[in-house]
Amino acid sequence: MDGASTHASEVGKERGLLRPSAAREIVSHEPATGSEIWRGQVSDVDEMVSRARRAWSDWAAQPLSTRMELVRRFANEVRKEAERLATTIARETGKPMWEAQAEVDSVLAKVETSIRAYAERTAQRRLDSAMQGTMALRHKPHGVLAVLGPFNLPAHLPCAHIIPALIAGNAVIFKASERTPATGELLTRCFHRAGIAAAVVQLCIGGPDEGQKLVVHEGVDGILFTGSASTGIAINRKLAARPDKLVALEMGGNNPLVVWDTPKISDAAAIIVQSAFTSAGQRCTAARRLIVKSSMYDAVIAEVKALADRVIFGAPFDTPAPFMGPVIDNAAADGLCDSFVYLLSHGGRAIKHLVRPDENLPFLSPSIIDVTAMNDRPDVELFGPILQIVRIDDLDEAIAEANNSRFGLVAGLIGGTPPEYNRFWANVRAGIVNWNRPTVGPSHAAPVGGVGLSGNHRPSGYYAADYCAYPVASGEMEQPRATIGVGLR
Repeated sequence: MDGASTHASEVGKERGLLRPSAAREIVSHEPATGSEIWRGQVSDVDEMVSRARRAWSDWAAQPLSTRMELVRRFANEVRKEAERLATTIARETGKPMWEAQAEVDSVLAKVETSIRAYAERTAQRRLDSAMQGTMALRHKPHGVLAVLGPFNLPAHLPCAHIIPALIAGNAVIFKASERTPATGELLTRCFHRAGIAAAVVQLCIGGPDEGQKLVVHEGVDGILFTGSASTGIAINRKLAARPDKLVALEMGGNNPLVVWDTPKISDAAAIIVQSAFTSAGQRCTAARRLIVKSSMYDAVIAEVKALADRVIFGAPFDTPAPFMGPVIDNAAADGLCDSFVYLLSHGGRAIKHLVRPDENLPFLSPSIIDVTAMNDRPDVELFGPILQIVRIDDLDEAIAEANNSRFGLVAGLIGGTPPEYNRFWANVRAGIVNWNRPTVGPSHAAPVGGVGLSGNHRPSGYYAADYCAYPVASGEMEQPRATIGVGLR
């Protein structure tokens, strides 16, 4: 553990971010080297919830303008820590430094976007009538919300929940991924330095056990989750008999990208490589399936392979800068290698093999495999740099293949005419539908969410305000005025 990491952990303990419930520890390792970069004791969930419940009503009573100003101050604190935060993200996730810096920029942009969204999505309204008084619409916070964050975008995606939740007046318990606690600690310190009380935003250190405790805890009013479909389904099952608890699930996708007629083969290849291999394929919006028109197949696949062959994969601070780093750990790398072998042994044809240069580290090359001949293509989210190709002759058949999934996060069309895109848009099943754009990097100035196993119809992004506060309708008159005109003796 280096000096910066040690200091971060010590400051966290001083500020009450780490609350030990036992002698257990969470240890974070650098994927690119295997070196330890952070460790801290597991939090006491009951104590954190108790603190949050005592704090949230005072926070909710603050004027909206005050809460907005404090999250703006949070952005200023992030700017001060931008280099350190980006370095921590890069080390802890393995992603290249340029990508970690882009994630910090996304956190900053999220503040003003969330303020605009809250003003628009939860605006107060009044409908006046001389005889009927006033019908008013206002919004209230839920109370204490648990934010369960992922490892792949450990600052941006938690903030996509935390910032709207704070603006709405909720207290937040942020359980960072057990793989990226150092990033979570730095982020939480920025909230506290901005003047937001330590009990209003708390960092929960822990693994699946602590996540499960938060999900079922009587003092937690809602769960805002980003992660795998299997975990999201487990949360949904746990709370099936609790309609009083808010549940917002952002899950993964087996996302299709369809290539149709286009003369711009090199541009199409660049979009495909960006969609499939950004973050080493560890994006919920990554393209997993490439559906290609047969007449375009040879030209497109040759160009995609040539570009993928040029992709540099390496450590975060390598020179020249890599396009992608390792996957998160050796267990993930092992699983992806096994999945590639499974596809090969069940009818897949390798176009570019998945290569792991060092069995002791989770670096994987971009890989491409044609699965057209597979009788039963698995509908799973392979969270890594594996792109599966399917060859198709007809656009309606391509749309049907795109919809041949339980997931429905993002779908994209490359090429085609405006009428063909309209047909694609109208019939493909996804919460985000793009044309001639990568599937990754959706705008958070728009709703971000999916259908099927990709979410539960509570999109994040611009629409996060919708689930961070609930509407209250009020019929109001300054003096009681009523008569009963029928049915009296």
